[in-house]
Amino acid sequence: MTSDGTTPPADSTTPSDVPDPVTATADEHGTLTAWSTGAQRLLGYPAEAVLGRPASELLADSGDTFLQRLGRQRRWSGPIVLRHRDGSEVTGELHARRRVAPTGTDWLLVWRDAHQEPPARGAFPISWCFQQVPSPLAVFDLDLRYVWTNDGEETALALTGDQLYGLRLAEAVPHPDSVRVEHAQRRVARTGRPEYLEAYVQVAGENREHSWTIHLAPLTDPAGRLIGVGFAAQDTTAQYEARQRLTLLNEAGTRIGTSLDIALTAQQLADLAVPRFADYACVDLLTGIEDGDEPPTTPVTGPVTLRRTAQRSILRGTPESSAGPGAALTVPEGGPALTWLAAPGPVLYQRDDPDLVRWAEQEPGQGAPLRELGAHSVLAVPLRARGATLGSVLFVRHRRPDPFVHDDLLLAQELAARTAVCVDNARLYTLERTTAVTLQESLMPQRLAEQTAIEASARYLPASAQVGIGGDWFDVIPLSGARVALVIGDVVGHGVQASATMGRLRTAVRTLADIDLPPDELLTHLDDLVLRLTAESPDSDVQGDIGATCLYAVYDPVTRRCALARAGHLPPVICRPDGTVDFLDLPEGPPLGLGGLPFEAMEVELPEGTTLALYTDGLIERRDSDPDERLQALREALAEPAGSLQETCDTVMSTMLTSRHDDDVALLLARTRVLPADRVAVWEVADDPTSVAQARKDASAQLAEWGLDDLVFVTELVVSELVTNAIRYGEPPIRMRLIHDRALICEVQDSSSTAPHLKRARTYDEGGRGLLLVAQLTQRWGTRYNRNGKTIWAEQDLPDPSARPAFGDEPERGDGPG
Repeated sequence: MTSDGTTPPADSTTPSDVPDPVTATADEHGTLTAWSTGAQRLLGYPAEAVLGRPASELLADSGDTFLQRLGRQRRWSGPIVLRHRDGSEVTGELHARRRVAPTGTDWLLVWRDAHQEPPARGAFPISWCFQQVPSPLAVFDLDLRYVWTNDGEETALALTGDQLYGLRLAEAVPHPDSVRVEHAQRRVARTGRPEYLEAYVQVAGENREHSWTIHLAPLTDPAGRLIGVGFAAQDTTAQYEARQRLTLLNEAGTRIGTSLDIALTAQQLADLAVPRFADYACVDLLTGIEDGDEPPTTPVTGPVTLRRTAQRSILRGTPESSAGPGAALTVPEGGPALTWLAAPGPVLYQRDDPDLVRWAEQEPGQGAPLRELGAHSVLAVPLRARGATLGSVLFVRHRRPDPFVHDDLLLAQELAARTAVCVDNARLYTLERTTAVTLQESLMPQRLAEQTAIEASARYLPASAQVGIGGDWFDVIPLSGARVALVIGDVVGHGVQASATMGRLRTAVRTLADIDLPPDELLTHLDDLVLRLTAESPDSDVQGDIGATCLYAVYDPVTRRCALARAGHLPPVICRPDGTVDFLDLPEGPPLGLGGLPFEAMEVELPEGTTLALYTDGLIERRDSDPDERLQALREALAEPAGSLQETCDTVMSTMLTSRHDDDVALLLARTRVLPADRVAVWEVADDPTSVAQARKDASAQLAEWGLDDLVFVTELVVSELVTNAIRYGEPPIRMRLIHDRALICEVQDSSSTAPHLKRARTYDEGGRGLLLVAQLTQRWGTRYNRNGKTIWAEQDLPDPSARPAFGDEPERGDGPG
């Protein structure tokens, strides 16, 4: 009796009825290496008598005909005569097949008696055996209907053979893959060629989807007529899931860590895992990791605060957790989440695990929703990199019926390890970027200088995190005579080195501006500095290793004249009060660092209320845009009506920039003001010592008119000394000017370029104390040169802020690199 109660036919052939096969093996040289009992029975030689000897010795005809017949063929069959041990001849057929084994190539030799009838296969209960094969087997007629099934097919579909008889596959298993198999069956019935395909489907006899490898073959009768289609299925779920894990792991190498953004890297892991690996995944990092803080290298103890960095669910609204990305989560002492952080590897929980129950009680906002959703398999993996703990990742299954298995733990550990390294790389980059940005911000003006020549507003925006900060900078520098200098520049490259170079250039510009150099001369000195910096760099043999562009402008509110020069920088935009917006046709000049090439300055008159726009190339250049179109867009943005320069800055930045920009952006807007004529007094001074007294009288009268009587005494002394020096050491014509601005400015101009110097006069010297007296009585003084001579100036602070001029508005403050 068999296990199913059936009895095999009485005439069936049992294994004991089948004679021992006559087989042997020989190596590539024809030496016998194996000898079966059937061969011993056939020829009478025991194994020890023939092994290691040439097979040709067994041939009735001597010589190497055996190897000659085999040659280099992979298969050979033919009649052969062997010699029995007793000397008699044995005639039969030899079948030889070349095999490739780990030890080399050999031959399998099978001998059959030429007069022996093959066994009667029909007597063996083939259908009875196929019925018990565990793999699903079936036969379909040409109408693609079931006509025979084995136990494996009936078990898989949870239907008996009688119930399946006459049904199509798609009727028995309603699924799109069943339709696809039927199409393949129809092709087999039409072409007579077998087909192979794979399907991933849940059948009635299984509690989850399985992967099936399906073979379809044409079935013919003895006359060769096609009568049906054979169906054989093999459950390859284990192999399929192994391939899926390998595919997921391979994708992790290309999809996780494509950015140096920590939150994006964590989200990439969650997006990869759901829904292919889990129904819900979340990544929690220790607070401070996103800011670049060092993670702990010692075991994490509670309580500890985590930040939900990323999560994803197959369910809308992510009901698995009440905390969204960015939320802070406090893990209590002894909580399961603390166990995950300290665990050496993945931690797996099943539905009724006590730790999950305790988690739901301790942290109802996290553990309770998962239990309510029916989470039956929870996998927690610590995120560690370079021996430090960064956080943890949680994978949950509550809709997929199959729990996490051992191979899933290995996959989760590998995904977490790769993510941890990428997160730590992003953390290190964040730390470096934060350092560089801090350096950059410390080198940039924190607030624009207070002056009345212009109303100014500026914006600075570092490059996107993946690129790194650059060397863009801007500045507003008050100059003597109520003038102001506007600077904007861009150092080539990104990173701390670019920021440091920018800081050195900005300091140099301020130093050169203090000596009142014209724009073209200032750029020449700056060009020499860049050449020296290049010579000092490690790659000093590469010309132009340190490069930069710069634009320098000086505006005088008294004359309304603006002098400008640029070194490889983009031209400024002039927005006139009448609404016209034009790019100033300013000679470009070479970038800084080339050396030996001149810079050309030009002067333009700017009506009051003119806006001068200076910017860096990060505002214009885009890989996917035409530069001319971008410049036109800038003109249109600047032409938009706005209530203030700050609003104009915001309009320009929002119009020109997207969420990602590959370069730093600096923008400086300056709206000109004009110093009223009644705030400036000018006198021609005769080249005669007696004119000093008249100069003092003129200055005193003007101060009285301005209501600055408190400054008369000091101003008379300053005027006396400056005019006396101009008459004694300078050359005519001599001119004196008083300017009532944020300070009282006294200037004396002559046509000589002789530089004045402070002297330390001895006790009985009659002179030499003039400039020393001026330096002690005023807050600031200096000398500036032009093509017509020099001007010595001195400034006094006004005694009362109310004495400041009432024209115009106060300049915008605190509007620096925001």
